[in-house]
This record gives sequence, C-alpha cells and structure tokens, in this order.
Amino acid sequence: MAAPGERGMDRFFEGQARRWLEEADIEVGGSRPWDIQVHDNRLWRRAMLGGSLGFGEAYMDGWFDALAMDELLVRLMKPAGIRDKLWILKTSRHIQAINNSILNRQSKLRATKVAQTHYDAGNKLFEILLDELMIYSCGYWCSGASDLASAQIAKLNLIAAKLELKPGMKVLDIGCGWGGSAYHLAQTFGVQVVGVTISEEQVKLGLQRNAGLDVEIRLQDYRDVNETFDAIYSIGMFEHVGAKNYDTYFETVKAALKPQGRFLLHTIGHREKGPYLDPWFNRYIFPNGYLPSASELAAAAEKVFVIEDWHNFGPDYDKTLMCWLQNLGDRYSELDPGRYDERFRRMFVFYLAASAAGFRLRLNQLWQVLLSHGDRTDIPVWR
Repeated sequence: MAAPGERGMDRFFEGQARRWLEEADIEVGGSRPWDIQVHDNRLWRRAMLGGSLGFGEAYMDGWFDALAMDELLVRLMKPAGIRDKLWILKTSRHIQAINNSILNRQSKLRATKVAQTHYDAGNKLFEILLDELMIYSCGYWCSGASDLASAQIAKLNLIAAKLELKPGMKVLDIGCGWGGSAYHLAQTFGVQVVGVTISEEQVKLGLQRNAGLDVEIRLQDYRDVNETFDAIYSIGMFEHVGAKNYDTYFETVKAALKPQGRFLLHTIGHREKGPYLDPWFNRYIFPNGYLPSASELAAAAEKVFVIEDWHNFGPDYDKTLMCWLQNLGDRYSELDPGRYDERFRRMFVFYLAASAAGFRLRLNQLWQVLLSHGDRTDIPVWR
C-alpha cells in the first residue's frame, strides 16, 4: 500500500495530467478514436516523471490504449503542448546535447548497435511490415501512386532519374537494407550495384534476393569503401551517421564518386537543430540515431559538394508509416509468438504511430538532396 505522501503525489500527477489532456482535446475514457483508455492508474506518475520514455514503456506494458494511437500522439506531440511541459523530457534533451557534444555515438565500434537492436530483429518481421521489395523508407506518393508497392517503385525510379542511371554504370548503395533497391535498379536500369550494410540479417536476405543479378551485397561500414563509382545513393541511412561523422561521411562519398557522377542522399531531417532522438526511440528502436537539421546537413555537404537540388516530400512518410502500421496489424499473427510477444507488438505500434505523428505535425521532414562535384552545368531537376 502506498504511503499517504505517495498517494498525494499520485493524485497530483493524475490531476495535472488530466488538465493537460483536456487542453489537448483528449478525454480519459472517451469514445473518440484518440481518447485514452487507462488500464493502470500508475500511468500518471510514470508518464509525468518519465516523459516520453515512461509513457512509451507504459504503453508497451499495456497500461493504456487508444483506438487511433497516431492521433493520440499527434495531440500529445504538438509544439507548445504536453511534450514541452514535461520537465524530464526537456532535461533528457539537455543530457543528449551534452553527450552528443562529448561522445561520438556513431563511431565504428558503436555503429553496429542499431543493427543488433533493430535491423537484425528478424527478416520475417520486416517481410510482413514492408512491400515486396522490403524498402524500409518513405514511398513517393506525390507521383500518384495507388498503394505502398507502387509508391516505393516510384521513389526508386525518381532516384534513378535524378542520378541519370544508364546500363553498365557502377553504382554504390550506402546502407542497402535487404537489397530491394539494388534489385530494382539493377533489373530495371541495367546497372551494377554494390550495396553496403552493417546488418548481418540484411546481407543474408540481400544476397538471396539478388542472386543472378550484377549486385554485390557486403557487410561493410561505409567508412571502409575505397573504390570509385559512376553514381552513389543512400536511402534512409544518414540518420545513423551522427553529426560528428558528417565530414567523414561526405569526404568518403567524395572520394568514391567519379568526377561527372552524382550523389543522391535520401534522409529524414528535423525541423530544428538539436539532439533530436527521443529517449524512448533511443532505447528501443534506433540507438544512437541523429536527425539532422537542414542547416547541419547543408553546412557539412557544401564543404565538398555542390547542392544541385533539395526535394522535401515529408508528408509522404506519414502515409507510408500508416501502411506499415496496417500491415503490422493484419499480419502480426504470422510471426513466432515466442519471439514476437505482445510487448514487442505494442513497441512496434508505438514506434510507427509516433513516427507518423511526427511527420503529420511537420516536426520531421523527408529530404532527397542531389549533390555533385560541380563539374557539370547541365544537371536537370527531376520531379
């Protein structure tokens, strides 16, 4: 039984939380899809003291629900809303800023942590989550795509057009995932692709997928690439590079890109400069991740490249994530329950819903940045 002082604190936390929820148009026990259904009253203390980390863990533990988790999180994450009122969340961001200024969290020794935590969680998981090519990044719905698969194909074709891919070109894929992008570009455009990833699971499936094609999938850190290519692209990998490594990253790409070549960087970015990896995401989804601001990315890139084009289609990521969330709900029963239990399922629901909310609020962006050595004057802009 809680002591009288603790019961008083619990009542304070609950009262304060309910007032903030009311301001955000969220009703406890309400009937709307975004209203919160509380199953354990310990939620209030855990969320108020633990911020986003405590709130996310409480959802994983089944302490609350909402029919539309994405819409609940949109209301909680609005700037100047609840997310900015939780003092522990602000404190954790300051701690992140200090750690990022001192430590290189994306060094070679640390780089494999995100692969072990997330990308090596099992290929079957990502098979049910993603499209047939298993493209784990934003689709290009602006093209008029009708479904997830066509949105991903449209994105890859857009990248091919921006890079002016032609048969026989040798192309580097930095952070190649399960080899789906390499497969499509090699098969459709007749290019030779070398893909590098730090995930052992991705290499296994990537090699199987691309058997018989002019594609090589390597277990290799991008910093160890030491050959030249006609074109280079990187899709959804830059988020794991870290600000301390931006100079090394772009210098590595510069050395690998032939004089007339182009580099296409496809990355999530954040609206503001800062240590923007949420504490819950850092622990459970993308350890040591870092989302660049536009100013950070541009400052690093322009040291060695000419920025030919900057394309933002961030709202398309919201739609992509909601497709993944639907796939998770429809096909989760196909997974081994011994490995993927209910807590794991709720973790992935929270991850996808929170990510969708971040893009819906335009806190996060999706950029395709086209870079060159600046040796050409005839580079068109593709849309």
